[in-house]
Amino acid sequence: MSNEYALAGMTVIKHHFTLPLDYQKPKSNTITVFARELRANEPEAEHRPFLVYFQGGPGFAAQRPIDNSGWIKRALKEFRVLLLDQRGTGLSSAINYVALAHLSPRQQADYLAHFRADNIINDASAIKAILSPKEKWSILGQSFGGFCVFRYLSSAPNELKQAFITGGIPPILANPKEVYQHTFARVKAKNEQFFNRFPDALHLVSQLAEHITRHPVILSSGEKLSIEMLQSLGIHLGMQEGPENLYYLLEQAFIETPAGRQINPWFLSQFTQYLDYNDQPLFALLHESIYCQQHASNWAAEQVRQDKPEFAYQSDQPFLFTGEMIFPWFFEQFNNLMPLKGCADLLAAKSDWPTLYDLDVLQNNQVPISAAIYSEDMYVDMTLSLTSVSKVANLTYWLTSEYEHNGIKMAGEIILDKLIALNKGNQLR
Repeated sequence: MSNEYALAGMTVIKHHFTLPLDYQKPKSNTITVFARELRANEPEAEHRPFLVYFQGGPGFAAQRPIDNSGWIKRALKEFRVLLLDQRGTGLSSAINYVALAHLSPRQQADYLAHFRADNIINDASAIKAILSPKEKWSILGQSFGGFCVFRYLSSAPNELKQAFITGGIPPILANPKEVYQHTFARVKAKNEQFFNRFPDALHLVSQLAEHITRHPVILSSGEKLSIEMLQSLGIHLGMQEGPENLYYLLEQAFIETPAGRQINPWFLSQFTQYLDYNDQPLFALLHESIYCQQHASNWAAEQVRQDKPEFAYQSDQPFLFTGEMIFPWFFEQFNNLMPLKGCADLLAAKSDWPTLYDLDVLQNNQVPISAAIYSEDMYVDMTLSLTSVSKVANLTYWLTSEYEHNGIKMAGEIILDKLIALNKGNQLR
């Protein structure tokens, strides 16, 4: 069976690796890690150095390429691209409630403790020893992928030629509660922008909230639509095109029938696609842990929310969406997360998470790093990013309000071109 196939403008090679679950015990259990190599359709392409892409998340597989476009198009002019399905995602020993069903909550939590950035980078390093043993490679991280880049720079900088980061400078000095204090403020500002931009949006969502508090509404996935779920749609407010799509969803929440106003079946179907926690359980299970170094998260987002009564829905108060926060109720309301509630509670209480970043190494970093920091980023706070940047040597950043957090998806060719130019010492135009 061939592991090679063609897409428009490029050749694709599939790689499967058998790697240790626990690098402290390399001869014990193993997992499969998958990576997809992309090459331009040019004779010299197979000899180009690698650029490894770390996907945002945690818990999301690398993008599935369709053609030679976007940031990939720019990258393939100089590199072979390696799209890594981080452990636990995609084709890399994917995590879900079925895969974990044979384990107790304690066993599940112990297993998932091996799926953070430190071991993602251990996997990348092991793959480099196979695919590029003699030549340093370059790395690119989007969002959480940038956190992985910082881990790589801390643990094995000698393997790296250069690094690029888009919307993903980690808060290396902040604890989870400090992170959410900043991001809740960002989310509140995005709410204000949304409701100012779409004058009838507050009325639309308030009508919907009132309806679901009075009448049981069942989503197409079988769950009861709750106020908390409705608020969670705000995770889209920080993406380019996110507010528009959210508004159009709310516009069609109801239909008029001879029996009166009813919830639109189309809305119920679309809603389940807007919140994909059922399909991406690792995101919910490990999200707060990405901020943990030698301390527990203890459901940090929920703690911060308790101090912000404006986010507690009251029919006589303005409705507010929440953002990229994971709350305990996720594991009580989303069908595919319910079997993992015990595991989630244990992970939230875990206080011995290893340190992810080596500040001494970062302060003396020799690897060229260029980063795009989005000033309006709702997910990776600009203030915390700039604090981190001040602790890292040889890092050049481009601070811009031109793009939202998903800039690499919307204008990736332009953004990566700028970052490549920065690492070459060129001035941006």
